[in-house]
Amino acid sequence: TPGGCPVHWSVALGKSPAHFKHRLSIRSAAATAAAVPQAKMRRQNIRTLALIVVTFTYLLVGAVIFDVIESGHEIEARQIYLEEEQHWKTLFNISDEIFENITDLVLKMKPYKASSEQWKFYGAFYFSTTLITTIGYGHSTPKTRTGKVVCMLYSLVGIPLCIVMFQSIGERLNALITFILRSLKRLFRCKNTDVSQTNLIVVSINIGTLVLAAGAALFSHYESWNYLDSVYYCFITLTTVGFGDMVALQKNDQLKNRPDYVLFSLVFIMAGLTVVSSAMNLMVLRFLTMNTEDVRREELEQAAAAREAIRLEGDVINANGSVLLAMQARTDAESAVTTPEELEAASKPAPTGSDCLASDCWCCLRRYRQSRLRRQ
Repeated sequence: TPGGCPVHWSVALGKSPAHFKHRLSIRSAAATAAAVPQAKMRRQNIRTLALIVVTFTYLLVGAVIFDVIESGHEIEARQIYLEEEQHWKTLFNISDEIFENITDLVLKMKPYKASSEQWKFYGAFYFSTTLITTIGYGHSTPKTRTGKVVCMLYSLVGIPLCIVMFQSIGERLNALITFILRSLKRLFRCKNTDVSQTNLIVVSINIGTLVLAAGAALFSHYESWNYLDSVYYCFITLTTVGFGDMVALQKNDQLKNRPDYVLFSLVFIMAGLTVVSSAMNLMVLRFLTMNTEDVRREELEQAAAAREAIRLEGDVINANGSVLLAMQARTDAESAVTTPEELEAASKPAPTGSDCLASDCWCCLRRYRQSRLRRQ
């Protein structure tokens, strides 16, 4: 200072050290409140990254498993088919070119072997069902340009419509299951009559298993498949994977001659997909509930941090969101009023040099007050 007195920087600014400590505390609390959304975003990013890693790890595990199981059979089957090919070429004395033409003709004829009226009403209805349910066996496909364009436009409307329908039916089915379970609990006088999501998931899975088992038995009867192949076909159908290696209604002109079997196939697809949709809705709802609980917990933490930031005694929040400290307001108000003592002190000359003690800085404060009074 000009007088040689050590002055605390807070006193030089006309503020007490407690004021700056108070401001520092609120800034720390505000920083804590601002850090909560960042932590929330960080946790969500970590969760998403973990899901990506787990999914790709699952894909790698699946690739290894199917490589071990299927690759050996593929090599053996290929060798057998090559030997059969050579046998028929030698037996009928035909060239490679003729054999290739025959093979292409057989593959092209495959979609038309199921029925002489594959694209009549029953066959077209069956195709439309597999299209909008996204099963897509691939057993019959449009061949004309117009048919391909109409197929794309038809699926753009039909697929969302089908998804919404199955979701709505699944919700009604879950409501019915809830009502039945609650009634049974009341009938047996259970203390807790609430139906949890776990109860609904277990019941839906059991119903789905029953539908799959019954459908497999009937398809095994109609198609002369073994039971395991029928279960495989039903599972691939109800999960809408639809490989197309096994397709019902593709022999003995069944689309035309067995309307009862066609009706059963359509009912099985619709009912099975409804049950699967119900179970999937419950699982997704359970996952969303878990996420909602995490989000709610994070919101509570953020609200607590915000309350900590504004609950300092005497603080005022202005309409523009700025924080006015009560200590600052009091200091400014006191500085704006000139007391008689201050006028008297201002009229006296300020002590300098030896008049100041090293441990006392009131002389510098008085000089600072005088300068402020002169500016006023």
